[in-house]
Amino acid sequence: MSDKAKGFAAAVLAAMFYGTNPLGTLPMYADGVNSSTVLFYRYAFAVAMFAVLLLLRGQSLRIKWGHAIRLAMLGVFFSLSSITLYLSFHHMAAGIASTLLFVYPVMTAVLMAAFFHERITWRTACSILLALLGVALLYRGDDGGRLSMTGFTLVMVSSLVYSLYIVAVNQWKTDIPPMKFTFWVLLFGWAAIVVYSLLAGEPLALALPTTRSWLCALQLALMPTVLSLYFMTVGIKLIGSTPSAIMGALEPVTAVVIGLLLFGEHVSGRMLLGIALILGAVTLIILRKKTVQA
Repeated sequence: MSDKAKGFAAAVLAAMFYGTNPLGTLPMYADGVNSSTVLFYRYAFAVAMFAVLLLLRGQSLRIKWGHAIRLAMLGVFFSLSSITLYLSFHHMAAGIASTLLFVYPVMTAVLMAAFFHERITWRTACSILLALLGVALLYRGDDGGRLSMTGFTLVMVSSLVYSLYIVAVNQWKTDIPPMKFTFWVLLFGWAAIVVYSLLAGEPLALALPTTRSWLCALQLALMPTVLSLYFMTVGIKLIGSTPSAIMGALEPVTAVVIGLLLFGEHVSGRMLLGIALILGAVTLIILRKKTVQA
């Protein structure tokens, strides 16, 4: 398999795993666990998983101070994206929130064009328009009333910060192995979540209330964290930031299917049309004859 094929495969897997966020988050919310505690255990278990894997491989955890500063910045970006997304679940259906999050490929393309001279073609411009139309349709509830403005804003912030994370990883040319790279990102992200919990006044629970909550925390650590972040790092290194973000097309699809099958969330015709427009926007970018990578 060529590096390009491996990169696309890794990006697709990253999107599918990241789309499983609602699978573990919603049951923990139902058990009375607050957002800070959910994220605390998600990141703590993920850091432990990576540490064990690295030690079993005999890899050193040491990094340079200069690398530590950059990794800390990336950790803050990734944790802030998680925090705002999880908070949005309190204000709107998880499947819809995860679908709205999918505007991050468009944001990534715009950031690459604005700051790194990646050319925006007519296809990219059309995809941006389609994505915005899709978001506008998803901004209405089943009864014609608006979805929560707070939830919508939180998802947009999550999408923007995740885009910044993707672009930053793409622009950093480093020889740190992906697994070690991801370990440190998550470790700094975990520290950022502890700081957030203190500032937000959300106390961290010393123990989770049910066996289901413990299992959900492990699922969140493994699928949308360890596997998703690792494969995204591999994808970005092999095919670049914009193509990796574009492969996130499977992310909202995964989240909506989970919401439908496991949580009984209703998806209206308007919402399906919005999803179709967003996926159409992505298809236009995928079908570009030439993708310019920074």
